[in-house]
Amino acid sequence: MAAAIGTRVAVVTGGNKGIGLEVCRQLASNGITVVLTARDEKRGAAAVEELKDAGLSDVIFHQLEVTDAQSIARLAGFLKARFGKLDILVNNAAIGGVETLPIENPAEIKGLDAFQMMQWMGKQCRPTSDAAKAGIQTNYYGVKNVTEALLPLLQASSDGRVVNVSSDFGLLSHIRNEEVKQELDDIENLTEERLDELLSAFLRDFEAGALDARGWPTEFSAYKVAKVALNSYSRVLARRHPELRINCAHPGYVKTDMTRQTGLLTPAEGAANIVKVALLPEGGQTGAFFALGQEAPFV
Repeated sequence: MAAAIGTRVAVVTGGNKGIGLEVCRQLASNGITVVLTARDEKRGAAAVEELKDAGLSDVIFHQLEVTDAQSIARLAGFLKARFGKLDILVNNAAIGGVETLPIENPAEIKGLDAFQMMQWMGKQCRPTSDAAKAGIQTNYYGVKNVTEALLPLLQASSDGRVVNVSSDFGLLSHIRNEEVKQELDDIENLTEERLDELLSAFLRDFEAGALDARGWPTEFSAYKVAKVALNSYSRVLARRHPELRINCAHPGYVKTDMTRQTGLLTPAEGAANIVKVALLPEGGQTGAFFALGQEAPFV
């Protein structure tokens, strides 16, 4: 199935469930041909069937593991051969960056407010070095490597755009080291090499048990640091590629597997906050952070 002339093509990473699946559903409902990607072929194919059963025929599955260079290259080759361009990239795939513990009593979250739910969720996991490394690898480098590989196809579009699914956990206020915070906010001088150095320093400090002393976040630390770095990288990339629209979007506190089904919004409501940014008017904002569908500060 090739897209009709004039039809926009979108790729959504982590598209088989939760927010990603709903982003696919909403983009397809807007007449966009969607390439739904997921690590697991069976789950990805099942998600496409679910959307097709709902009357959304222009959805295609393609396997993608965002931490695997060959998998990324296969997706890029498929898109180039099939469409010759990419109009929208939604980088949604992410992991928690912590080791999750079995939940003994899920009913405990009933009646809790957002802050209390977050505290409860923190008790259902533990930070480990391996989980932190995987979190940085997936949530920062996975997004970066997919984006870099698909840049030529985005540039082949007349209106290429990237939406990096971020979080209010990615705000600069979570970094207490003022020097690092200023570096991450100095987009004119920040480089990808410096981001690499800062992420390596974070992982060293994690291993050494020095997060608090060095001014890094201590709860959900790898997730927060990866999202902060992603926000900064997005702004650097937006400066380098003014022909594209490259923005970050916080969907809200959504009930998903990653949040252990805590949260205030449904996946469909969270996805709507992402899709709104993906479908901004042509020539709209770039290098911006959107929270719940509205432009917001990075701090």
